[in-house]
Amino acid sequence: MKHKKLIFAASILLLLFANTQLFAQKTITGTVVDSKNNTPLKDVSIRFKGDKKVFTKTDEQGKFSIVLDENGSKTVIFSLNDYDSYETQVGDKDGLTITLVSSVRYNAYGKKVSRTSLNPEIQNGILVFESKDKKFKYWFDTRVYLDGAYFFDKDALNPIGNGVNVRRARFALKANLWEDWYGEIDLDFAYSKTELKDAYIKYHKDMWNIKAGNFKEGFSMESTTTSRYITFIERSLVNEFAPSRHMGIQANVFGNNWLAIGGIHFQNIGDAEEVGFSKDANKDLGTDEGYSYTARAIYMPIQKPGFVIHAGAAVSHRLPKTDLEVPESYRISTRTLTSINRKKYLDTDDILNVENNTIYGFELAASWNQFMFQGEYMLNNINRIEGMSTIGFNGFYVQAGWLIFGGKYVYNNKEGEFTQISRGKKWGDIELAFRYDYLDLNDFGAKVYGGSGEAYTLGLNFHVNDNVKFMLNYSYTKHDRYANGKGKLVIYKDNADVTYKDPFEVSIPEGDGGEKFSFFGARIEIDF
Repeated sequence: MKHKKLIFAASILLLLFANTQLFAQKTITGTVVDSKNNTPLKDVSIRFKGDKKVFTKTDEQGKFSIVLDENGSKTVIFSLNDYDSYETQVGDKDGLTITLVSSVRYNAYGKKVSRTSLNPEIQNGILVFESKDKKFKYWFDTRVYLDGAYFFDKDALNPIGNGVNVRRARFALKANLWEDWYGEIDLDFAYSKTELKDAYIKYHKDMWNIKAGNFKEGFSMESTTTSRYITFIERSLVNEFAPSRHMGIQANVFGNNWLAIGGIHFQNIGDAEEVGFSKDANKDLGTDEGYSYTARAIYMPIQKPGFVIHAGAAVSHRLPKTDLEVPESYRISTRTLTSINRKKYLDTDDILNVENNTIYGFELAASWNQFMFQGEYMLNNINRIEGMSTIGFNGFYVQAGWLIFGGKYVYNNKEGEFTQISRGKKWGDIELAFRYDYLDLNDFGAKVYGGSGEAYTLGLNFHVNDNVKFMLNYSYTKHDRYANGKGKLVIYKDNADVTYKDPFEVSIPEGDGGEKFSFFGARIEIDF
């Protein structure tokens, strides 16, 4: 009798538990449809949030039925290939209609495209869009430099106007694609004109890369360093020897303490006037556009954080290009350390009958925590046809820098150059720097008188943060009597205040002649 009562009581408890579970569950039904045409979607996976297991799928009519547990999750996730996943809380509602949006996109040519989400963020003040798997990355490289200069020209032979300008207004878009591919396009809008700078593609691996397009040739430490990170407002006088941007293909191979660069290069396609000369030479004369071979090798016997020694050499063998106004010619002309004074004191004029020229460069640089040294020497030999003598020019610069508040100079071994500094304080750092540079465009044996010049520059830079920098330079410049800007500038004034532009027109005392002036230059720079 007692056993029967126990069985009866257990049955009652079991029945009560079952009824409780029944009342704790609720069945929700609904339909999943396409957002565009409202058609039912089959095989849509349905699962509760937090549970990777699929609870059910929709049928042929897009219908589904799910059972909600009172104590379980009420957030349901609907997913289907080629559609964006949809997450919702179903609550106590029944007869739901769930709308899925197609994830398929087509380009302007009607082709279905693959999609990758990009996450926007600021990296050192630069807006960057990057995928989670790091295979895709897009970023902007925008720069604005506002320059001004005040000249102490009381004793100058040629008047110099003070002024301000927009030295650079650059906009560049750069991208890493499929992890190993890189592309860049860079435009400059300064001086009320648009000029193409960099436009190239690159394939890169851990220890090497190869690129093709319009870019700076791999010659000279100072030349290849971006203007964002150069120590002074303008590069040195001898930088005029270094080849700039040209169409070409170039390979870089590097290790922990060495770098080798080699490339073949053609025309400059960035300057509209030079492009016009090249097109006319092709159309009217059928002239080959000329080419150049450029190579550079760097050895870093010491290359570790805070301590670098850099030694290098470069060579560039160049045939005359058709982007010159005069075919088979060569000319070197340069302003003196400022874009405000537009006079070009050093100018060889057009050297005719040129067969080729070869430029040699030698580099030595070092950094030790907050101290930096850098220098280069270059030779430029111009070979002429018809047995004419070779013309030789040369020049060099040496510079040193000190980050006063404990910052460090940072070296990039993949490019062989100093890059953005590491500031010593939260508020920034102040850099004190000095440079001496010299350029000689005279070859008296070949009777070429382009003039020579030298300059002493003291620089003070305030590195505010990763994006903002203030620069102040004081320069004293001296030119010789042959630096007359292709015969346009005064190079001597006698005791009777008579001025002369031709160094051979009058007997000039030894050491006299040539323009001398000093100036303050200032820059406000923002990179973003």
